[in-house]
Amino acid sequence: MFTERDRAGHSPHGEAELCEAALRLYGAALRTGRMARTETSAAPCLVELSLLRPDPWDDAWLRPVPPSAALGELLRPVSRKIDEQLRLAATLSRSLLPLSSVPPGDPDLAITVLEGVAAIQASVDQAAATATDEILTAQPGTGHAPASLSAARADARTAIGRGVRIRHIYEHAARYSSRVRGHLADVPAQHVQVRTTEVTVEQLIIIDRATAYVPASDDRTAALRISQPAVVSYLVQVYEVLWAHAVPLAENHRTAGPEIQVTAVQRDIARLLTEGHVDDVVARRMGISVRTCRSHIARLTQSLGATSRTHLGALLVESGIVEAPDAKRLSPRGAG
Repeated sequence: MFTERDRAGHSPHGEAELCEAALRLYGAALRTGRMARTETSAAPCLVELSLLRPDPWDDAWLRPVPPSAALGELLRPVSRKIDEQLRLAATLSRSLLPLSSVPPGDPDLAITVLEGVAAIQASVDQAAATATDEILTAQPGTGHAPASLSAARADARTAIGRGVRIRHIYEHAARYSSRVRGHLADVPAQHVQVRTTEVTVEQLIIIDRATAYVPASDDRTAALRISQPAVVSYLVQVYEVLWAHAVPLAENHRTAGPEIQVTAVQRDIARLLTEGHVDDVVARRMGISVRTCRSHIARLTQSLGATSRTHLGALLVESGIVEAPDAKRLSPRGAG
């Protein structure tokens, strides 16, 4: 435990962040293999984040935990946060199911219950037919029937023809589904991006960031059509967090050269930077503070020897840490 005297001169920061003093001391400890316990008074967050552990042979010293091992532990809260958001969305769906008793006919009803697969599909098709900007989807598993994929392919071509951008998130299993990949390979790709995630996702469709569809029953035979702005905005934020942590379907998983050590978080940040996002947007999509985000960017800049943001973007692509933005748009891919 650290006393108030120990914390004197230690600038306050978020509980999952490292201050400049901590980064400096941690780097020194990694180089030398240990650190005197007295030195940590300038950065108690090193011990609080379990980046330093007691030396089993000498209580006066601390041993650094390798960054790769520490990162897994530090990322657990992010994973839990995503899981909690998904559970909240599912809970919201179930809790609003009683709205099915509300008489229809109110054109301004912000949340509508749809019962039956045919009614759900008809409503989604109608909303997609009027989309003018973007369609976002998250699809669980790979159990898509051939008939539904054929219909989705036709719908995607129609939407793309109007200039609509489409983004899909599948679970990693979709990478090995010949049916899904065959479907994606048969749709023009001018406005389509596909990523996969190891997180188990629930079905979610968002059209023009104005209308969303989520399941309202476990067997997905009931759904909620949501047009309430605050709820749709929340679902968009959940989607963007999932998107930031997902992996492009066509990515070759190349890594930087052996002399460049890049963490999974830094690789995701690098991908968002090359897509043109500013620090605030990158931090929000990664679920971290702007300060922590900039610290990761600074380490990437230093590791690659970049002299500017433009130079950094070029080096991130040249080193193989991320693919060029244009390469991330897959050859024929479509909606599903």
